Amino acid sequence: MYSSITSFIRDKFSEHENFIGLHEPRFCGNEKKYLIDAIDSTFVSSVGAYVNRFEQMMCEITKAKYAIATTNGTVALHLALVVAGVTNHDEVITQPLTFVATANAIKHAGGIPVFVDVDKDTMGMSPAFLKEFLENQTERDREGGCINKITKRKIKACLPMHTFGFPCRIAEIKQICSEFGIVLIEDCAESLGSYVGKDHTGNFGLAATFSFNGNKTVTSGGGGAIITNDEDFAKKAKHLSTTAKVPHAWEFYHDEVGYNYRMPNLNAALAVAQLEQLTTFLANKRDLAQSYRLFFETRPETFVWELEGTTANFWLNSIIFENSESKNAFLKFSNERKVMTRPIWTLMDKLPAFKNCQKSTLTNAEYLEKRVVNLPSSFRPS
Repeated sequence: MYSSITSFIRDKFSEHENFIGLHEPRFCGNEKKYLIDAIDSTFVSSVGAYVNRFEQMMCEITKAKYAIATTNGTVALHLALVVAGVTNHDEVITQPLTFVATANAIKHAGGIPVFVDVDKDTMGMSPAFLKEFLENQTERDREGGCINKITKRKIKACLPMHTFGFPCRIAEIKQICSEFGIVLIEDCAESLGSYVGKDHTGNFGLAATFSFNGNKTVTSGGGGAIITNDEDFAKKAKHLSTTAKVPHAWEFYHDEVGYNYRMPNLNAALAVAQLEQLTTFLANKRDLAQSYRLFFETRPETFVWELEGTTANFWLNSIIFENSESKNAFLKFSNERKVMTRPIWTLMDKLPAFKNCQKSTLTNAEYLEKRVVNLPSSFRPS
C-alpha cells in the first residue's frame, strides 16, 4: 500500500543509494572558503566580521531593522521573552503543537505556558481559539494588562510558531494581541523564507526568533537570531546577549545579569555562506513540494499546502493520514526501508514538564498529532 510513496521518494532522491534522511544540510557554496577565512583571521569566537555580516543579511532578507545573532534558536527565544518583560510567574500563551524549545524557553524566562489550539490547515496557533480563550478566561487590570481570571496571573506575551515553515494566521493573531494588551513574539525557527503577502514572517510582533540548527533550510551548525523593528529592544537584546558588558577599551564592567548568547564567528561564517544560497534552496524545495503535491492528489493522504496569500518555505513537507493506524503503519514501513519519515511532535501538554499547564480544548492539535507525518525534504542537487 505504501511502496508507491517510498518509490516516489527514492526517485526524487536518486543520488541516495541507501539511506534517505529527513532534511540534510547542503554545503555547495562558499562555506569552506569563509570558514578558512574566519580561522585565518583568528576571530573564531563571538567577535568577528562574519557575525556582523550575518546580522546585516538577516535584516536584508527579512526587511527587519535590527538583527541579533545568538548561539541557537532556543536562547534566542529565551532572550526575546526576557527583553519583552516576561518574568517569574507571568503567563505566555503558545500552542501545544510545537517543538519543545518553544515551551522550554518560556520556562527558562520564568514564565508559565498556556496552550491554545491550532488550526488544522496551518498547524499553527488558531486566532479563533486564542480570542475565545482571552474573552472567556481573562480580565483587564487597571494598567490595561491582561489577567487570567482562574490563576490571577498576568498574561504577558503570546508566542505562536510557524509550523514547518507554513505561516499561521499571524495578522489576525497580531490584532487580537493588540486588543488585549499582550506582547506578540513570533517563533520563526522553521520559517526563514516564508511570507504573509509581501511581509516576511517575524515582522508582525515586537520581535521574532530564528533557528539555524543543522536540520534547517539554512544552517550554521548551531545558531539563532532575533529580529525586531524596535531600536530599544534591539539594543537591550544585544547588550544582554554579550554578558551585559559595558563597552570599554579594556575594563570589564557588567551593569546587570547577562547571558553568553552571542553567535561565534565560525558559525556565522557558515551561516553567511548558506544565506547566500537561500533563494536557490527555496526554489529547489518548492519544486520538490510541487512534485509531492501532484503525487498525493490521487492518494487518500492529504498533502499540506500553503494558505492563499502566504508563501511557505516548505522546510518539511507533510502529509495527513486518515487515522493514526495508517500513520503508524507508514512510519514503520518507510523507516524499515531506510526512508526517514517522522511523526509530528508529542503535544506539549502531554510532556511531564507541562502537563499541569492550563489549556483550551485541543481538538485540532490532537487530530494532527495522530495523523501528520513529515517526508524527506532536503535540497536536491541538480
